[in-house]
Amino acid sequence: MKSLFFGLAAMLALTACGKGAATATTDAVETAATDTATVYFIKDITPENLVKVYKALGREAKGKVAVKISTGESEKTGYIRPDFMAPLIAELGNATIVECNTAYNGNRNTTEAHLKAIAERGFEKVAPVEILDAEGDTLLPLEGGRHLKGHMVGKAYPDYDFTVVLSHFKGHAMGGFGGALKNISIGLASADGKSYIHSAGKHDKVEGIWANIADQDDFLESMAEASKVIVDHAGDNILYINVANKLSVDCDCDGNPHAPEMGDLGIYASLDPVALDQACVDAVYASSDPGKGALIERMESRHGIHTIETADSIGVGTRVYRVVTLE
Repeated sequence: MKSLFFGLAAMLALTACGKGAATATTDAVETAATDTATVYFIKDITPENLVKVYKALGREAKGKVAVKISTGESEKTGYIRPDFMAPLIAELGNATIVECNTAYNGNRNTTEAHLKAIAERGFEKVAPVEILDAEGDTLLPLEGGRHLKGHMVGKAYPDYDFTVVLSHFKGHAMGGFGGALKNISIGLASADGKSYIHSAGKHDKVEGIWANIADQDDFLESMAEASKVIVDHAGDNILYINVANKLSVDCDCDGNPHAPEMGDLGIYASLDPVALDQACVDAVYASSDPGKGALIERMESRHGIHTIETADSIGVGTRVYRVVTLE
């Protein structure tokens, strides 16, 4: 339990200023560690505030920009809707919404089916859309991985100059929760690459995936290793935004998710995916909402914090962060 409260236990008072036109106050959080990440937070979940947190990060998306989202398994899920992200897409300029096919049978397990779902939900009205693994995948290498030799990403992913990782933070049946780290690991993996992560490097084909599921911590560690590949590949050409609303215990990959039992938290953004996910987890624990228990149980029963712990330990980012609240 101690690790679950890492960010909260580390809090010390700071003062800080936000960037851009937004007014900012610092709610917290620095330890004696050398490196402290900044997580920007805004409570009201609006399209305009999505743009505001992007600008607060101070890192301009340039070149050919990939906006990695989840298109959601059905309209019942809490995936980020096209109209909500439209102002951000317009702000980014040369942006393409990107996704990869799923490794389970459903509405998005083939490119044809996935594009049909995308068209039905209106994503193409706000930006071009590309299924990154429509033509297969490519292995981005990882040195010294305990489980993985690399990350099997959609073949088209390396064609992009910059990545905006736009994630819906919520629970997950296998990972405990889904946020930035899941979106750049499982999310950017090809269908076969998803099998590679779920099996902790022992199987790399969709066929037979469920017969090769790894032990839970090995799976979580493999997500962290895949995340490191993306962070190392992208360098300074990536940023992360979590929209913490519709906080079901189930992922948007579940076509019939459990209804949320706690209220929305807000929008969080950072240049560090580890700090960002840690801040969202900490915010769930710190919430006064009595409905938070279901999501906490989901995260704890799947040992979800282990993904963050591992990502921190292998250099993906840091769990030490400060929160800057934007007005």
